[in-house]
Amino acid sequence: MPNSRPMSPHLGIYRWRVNMLQSTLHRLTGLFLCLGALLVVWGLIAAATSDAAWSTFAAFCGSWIGLVLLFLWTWSLLFHLCNGIQHLVRDAGRNYGPATRDRTHDPVYWSTGWAITAISVVLTVLVWVLLLVHVSGGAA
Repeated sequence: MPNSRPMSPHLGIYRWRVNMLQSTLHRLTGLFLCLGALLVVWGLIAAATSDAAWSTFAAFCGSWIGLVLLFLWTWSLLFHLCNGIQHLVRDAGRNYGPATRDRTHDPVYWSTGWAITAISVVLTVLVWVLLLVHVSGGAA
């Protein structure tokens, strides 16, 4: 039986924009930060329990999956922070006048959306480079 229901009207109207990506990433990184808090709790409980529990926790964090999770958790934290700061600026009404709203072809907040994403990636890499330099006994 053919589907006689019409397509949702919003599919033909909305175009993909960077603020949609930011909104989705903000929600996902918030969820990942909550899950990462469980890792912190595990570490605190392991530190308070015994050397064996701490060794298990440290071994997990030192494994490739642990390092990937810690890297993604760091990025989640920094993206969520940068995006939250951007929301504070937007809530103050910056760049929302008639000349910069959606009626223009390229609103100013599109470029800031990409900048926030790029800044969070750069900050994450910087944090991990400094961490690796410190752990390896460098000057940092």
